[in-house]
Amino acid sequence: MLKQLSIKNYALIDDLNVKFSHGFTTITGETGAGKSIFLGGLSLVLGKRADRSTLRDQDNKCIIEAEFEIGSYNLREFFANQELDYDDHSILRREILPSGKSRAFINDTPVTLDVLSALGGQLIDIHSQHQTLKLTEADFQMKVVDALANNRAVLHDFREKLAEYRDGEKQLQALIDRQQQALKDYDYHSFLLKEIEEAKLEGVNQEDLEAEHEQLTHVEEILEQLSQASQTLQDEQMGLLSTLGQLKQICNKLSPFGQHFQTIADRINSVYIELDDLAAEIEQQQESQVVDPARLEKVGATLQSLYTLQKKHAVATVEELLQIKQELEDKVLDTNNLDSQIGEMRLTLDNLRRQLEEMSLSMREQRTRVIPNLVSELESMLKPLGMPNARFKVSLQELPDFASNGKDSLIMDFSANMGSGFEPLKKVASGGELSRIMLVIKAVLARYENLPTMMFDEIDTGVSGEVSNRMGDIMTQMSRRMQVFSITHLPQVASKGDQHFKVFKEDKEGVTHTRMKQLQPEERIVELAEMLGGKSLSESALAHARQLLN
Repeated sequence: MLKQLSIKNYALIDDLNVKFSHGFTTITGETGAGKSIFLGGLSLVLGKRADRSTLRDQDNKCIIEAEFEIGSYNLREFFANQELDYDDHSILRREILPSGKSRAFINDTPVTLDVLSALGGQLIDIHSQHQTLKLTEADFQMKVVDALANNRAVLHDFREKLAEYRDGEKQLQALIDRQQQALKDYDYHSFLLKEIEEAKLEGVNQEDLEAEHEQLTHVEEILEQLSQASQTLQDEQMGLLSTLGQLKQICNKLSPFGQHFQTIADRINSVYIELDDLAAEIEQQQESQVVDPARLEKVGATLQSLYTLQKKHAVATVEELLQIKQELEDKVLDTNNLDSQIGEMRLTLDNLRRQLEEMSLSMREQRTRVIPNLVSELESMLKPLGMPNARFKVSLQELPDFASNGKDSLIMDFSANMGSGFEPLKKVASGGELSRIMLVIKAVLARYENLPTMMFDEIDTGVSGEVSNRMGDIMTQMSRRMQVFSITHLPQVASKGDQHFKVFKEDKEGVTHTRMKQLQPEERIVELAEMLGGKSLSESALAHARQLLN
């Protein structure tokens, strides 16, 4: 429910602040008084786009605020999804800056225009000639039928299942595409994997292999050098050990003559021990060196295979090759597993499809049940609205695939005159007829759905007398369940409001301003009398005005 509206620096409005109540509110004013300006300002705070041309004073910003009571609209989830603070009394604010840029706020939190518009659409339904065209749209027509069929809960579940089903279809197609590509690559990946497996890389140390290959390749040269080293150390005449042994004996004879001679003798003895151990090591190496052409060939082949694989896969280590091997194993295994994954996904989709079919059938049965009642009710409500011969033919047509509303499309044909055939509503109904049809549809919907505040913008244009009186009655009945506004030129409608506002222009200090005020009982009588008989008030017009109010 709209509780309060504040508009500053917008078009001909410098500062407007009005409060509204529950029930039926009527808004009147002469042509050009600014009712469209009021509606335009309200549209801005509901998310309509604007530019700086709307500013009354081009040097100051325009600020529009609307306070709503939203406790009955089930909007907590919306606020949570948008990360907004929820309050049963929420304020929407729009600012148009002199630069032309705009800002939007919900409860003082900045939001995008899309978020403001999404919330605004759930708070106020502005019914204008443009909005009347929605009546000819299949989705809106289906919404009306579903409201009467009480399909809201199953439709909510259906749409969640349908989203899951569509997502599953995408996943299945992705798996099929992946399988097709995997099958193309399967032979190649298998060949690469076999190459690496045949190299038997587990436990291979590339550095050790390279060292062994180097040693096997130069084994004869190594033996020759070791022989010379051994001879240098152990030759009986000139060997280092023989010479060092003599030096050791000499120094041992000096050791009794002082500590420093003893130290020298100990050091020479240590060198002799180390050199003797070195000679034994060289001799051991001589014995271990073997000329082994077969081993050399095997190590060389292993290394060559390793180098070939590393070059092929653009890596430099055995560890990297083993990682590639694991990746190839995963790809080959993945190819083998895709069949089962595709099978499982198809089973899941079959199950979802069965559920969707059942839901679609359930909704179709409910729709089929209520359509005759809807047709009868619309036709009976339109009779007193100057459409005594209005007839509807509403039918369901099964779709080949699921849509957002199930598997049905709704066909609503209309005939306004006796003897005329049925045609699609948008082809044969005039603008005035569409407005009246929309009014009765909204009245029907109000009994089944918690509708937002309804703003009827001159829906009664082109009608008068008893028809306008009946339209006013319908809006009054709607206002028992919801807040209803009617911007009207008809006194019969204006008189039915629980509160009555007048929009008017005022010239002050050479500047025109649009004002809006709530009329008191006597002011209301005068306004209705002027609507009935013009500015020159007559007693009969005043009496008629009083009669309308009573």
